[in-house]
Amino acid sequence: MNYKIIDQLKVKLDKYRPLSNEILTNLVDDLIVKWTYNSNAIEGNTLTLQETKVVLSGITIGGKTMIEHLEAINHKNAILFIQELTDKNNTLTELDVKQIHTLVLKNINDQNAGSYRKTNVIISGAEHKPVEFFKVAQKMADFIDSYPQNQKKMHPVELAARVHIDFVGIHPFIDGNGRTARLLMNLELLKAGFPPIVIKVADRLEYYQALDLAHTKQDYQPFMNLTIKAVERSFEPYFYVLGEKLL
Repeated sequence: MNYKIIDQLKVKLDKYRPLSNEILTNLVDDLIVKWTYNSNAIEGNTLTLQETKVVLSGITIGGKTMIEHLEAINHKNAILFIQELTDKNNTLTELDVKQIHTLVLKNINDQNAGSYRKTNVIISGAEHKPVEFFKVAQKMADFIDSYPQNQKKMHPVELAARVHIDFVGIHPFIDGNGRTARLLMNLELLKAGFPPIVIKVADRLEYYQALDLAHTKQDYQPFMNLTIKAVERSFEPYFYVLGEKLL
């Protein structure tokens, strides 16, 4: 896998760090709206990008369900939480995963928020079948145990992609796995100094197909290609506000 371009982009961005508070605030505000909109839209939330922005400012949108409003608010809070985890830069733990998931489902499904599923699930439209529910706890323990070794041997972008793939392959929760996986992936990117990425709802089919290939054929290339493209794209707003070209 060739990480040359994204590594060059990171080196170039690092030269401008630390960024001013004004630039950071502008970038983060824009990112939160776009990340929240796309991640929720992938899962079926019907709020538009502009509606998501309005909801996150505290205004209710007529004709939209309370759950859709809560999904937007919860996702923003989950992003703020992983920013706190980034600052601590600790190794990933099961508690981190459960806390992120709890925020994703807060006031939507409190009974299952942060709790591993107690039933088997089928992912609609996917060939992959997640592990049986009674194996989830052990699979999650293995997932966390393998993290430090993967962190040592993998490029940060590969690690972030594998965290997403492996987590969603286990599908440990009854709901909210996709949003949690994308948050975990960006937690790894942020800890490594890369901008967080946005998987666009327009790429949903390619995204789902790449995940299914990774889970059923252990073919990680399509998902890695998708991730690397998203990482390259994530640098664009940074260099735009800095008045620089990408490369």
